[in-house]
Amino acid sequence: MKVLSKIAAVATLVALAACTNPDRFGSDDAVNLNNSAGGSGLVSDPTSPAYFQQAIGDRVLFAVDQSNLSDEAQAILSAQAQWLLTNTDYSATIEGHADEQGTREYNLALGARRANAAREFLISRGVAGTRLKTVSYGKERPIEICSDEACYSKNRRAVTVLASGLTS
Repeated sequence: MKVLSKIAAVATLVALAACTNPDRFGSDDAVNLNNSAGGSGLVSDPTSPAYFQQAIGDRVLFAVDQSNLSDEAQAILSAQAQWLLTNTDYSATIEGHADEQGTREYNLALGARRANAAREFLISRGVAGTRLKTVSYGKERPIEICSDEACYSKNRRAVTVLASGLTS
């Protein structure tokens, strides 16, 4: 019985030692989880989500209690639509947000209207509706917290969040 225990212990140690070498399969098997649809993942690569987020812009802002798209919002969404039409491996979820003023229920409804306004604009520019989902967070996910217009204005937004491999 002692021999069997020693063999099991040695086998366990060998197995654990094999797991401690992160390069055991070579660098060719590395997976870039931040860019599963291809491309380099760099801001300079026009097919990357980083480019979409930083060069095109992943969010549009709204006026107080409004879900109408400003000229600036339409320009950003037009660029988003063009990117999505070129990069068909991606789908998107459009998040609607509101500032902290008003009730939770009111802001959830307002966030939904903002997300839907962005979605409908993207669809009007040729993006398939099946590639676009919406969700409203209302005032639950602020990016700025203070009781000042400078903060409120950043929280009144719709954000386009990319996902890859979800289209059919």
